[in-house]
Amino acid sequence: MKVAYMQSSDELILSRDIPVTIIPAGDPTTLSQGTRAYISQALGGTVTLRTDRGLFRVTAEHFDALGDDVAEQLNASDSSAVSHASEGPLSEEMVWEALRGCFDPEIPVNIVDLGLIYDLSISAAEEEGKQAVGVKMTLTAQGCGMGPVIAEDAKGRIEALPQVAEAKVDIVWEPAWTPHMISDAGREKLGLS
Repeated sequence: MKVAYMQSSDELILSRDIPVTIIPAGDPTTLSQGTRAYISQALGGTVTLRTDRGLFRVTAEHFDALGDDVAEQLNASDSSAVSHASEGPLSEEMVWEALRGCFDPEIPVNIVDLGLIYDLSISAAEEEGKQAVGVKMTLTAQGCGMGPVIAEDAKGRIEALPQVAEAKVDIVWEPAWTPHMISDAGREKLGLS
């Protein structure tokens, strides 16, 4: 899966007020029109902006506030916004692929390659042929306020699969996450190999 990763040294000036999520607190707030910002990461259909007030997560529906050229580039390069669904019955690989489109807003590695997914289960098909998916995931740090935001993103990506009736994503703390859980692909992306 090709996923956009952008960094920009070009300063952006927001063209309108936009709702954002404070990183790492996870609290919602608003960045005002005229705010000066830089893109620190653009992955999985979201952008992490760096401002003089800190880091903020922006969702795709507000990319237009970053400027037409930037929004066009972000939308064109974000293949993760496209459904990972395929024909046929639901498979674990389809769910893993959907989860690979979900990123920690501070780390340019998806939650699968970070080793944050501990368990994935798929129920038997219901009458309509749809299935329920259960995921147990952790975070890189227990105090991270972004946990519910990341879990909701994961849930939404799984539920976007047409074969899924519902998804439940639980955050767990056992076993404790360590950097040793990062996949080889994730380690390479982070320059740890």
